[in-house]
Amino acid sequence: MEALNNLLGGTAVPDVLFYVFAALTLLCAVLVVANPFNRNPVTSAMFLVLTIISMSGLFLLLHAYFLAAVQILVYAGAVIVLFLFVIMLLDLKEEQRRRIKFFGLVAGLLSVGMITVIFLKALDRTNLNAQASPTIEGGTAALGKLLFTQYILPFEVVSILLLVAMIGVILLSKKDLK
Repeated sequence: MEALNNLLGGTAVPDVLFYVFAALTLLCAVLVVANPFNRNPVTSAMFLVLTIISMSGLFLLLHAYFLAAVQILVYAGAVIVLFLFVIMLLDLKEEQRRRIKFFGLVAGLLSVGMITVIFLKALDRTNLNAQASPTIEGGTAALGKLLFTQYILPFEVVSILLLVAMIGVILLSKKDLK
């Protein structure tokens, strides 16, 4: 381990891994939305799987082993399989360019703005110098207590984001009736 630290110029290995996982998470998340390779929704779902796996690497660096396992099992395993099942069951061809509807654009921008405001307010209320780690590293009891007391607002925001993602899959899979 020390030889690897010397190879990296004195930088600690967890620091380098953090930057690698963070860069992979951001890159794959951008590729989910703005996929330059093709317009197939299956490709975007695969980039979402890579995003989730990169995020689980970040959880491992935080010694949150339970969250890392849940991230892979639940999201990469179950939710993405469900999304892919719906996409493939409906036999979607490459997404055709549609005209952007004004109401959808305004509603989307308003939703993103509201979520950003909620995030900034939650970030403003947190004490960044405080130790918020559970008593036992990776323990589920302390994690659950923190999740449903101190971090209830971000937890609910994530649940709303998952609901929006499911609605997006339904809208993507809906055929145009003309």
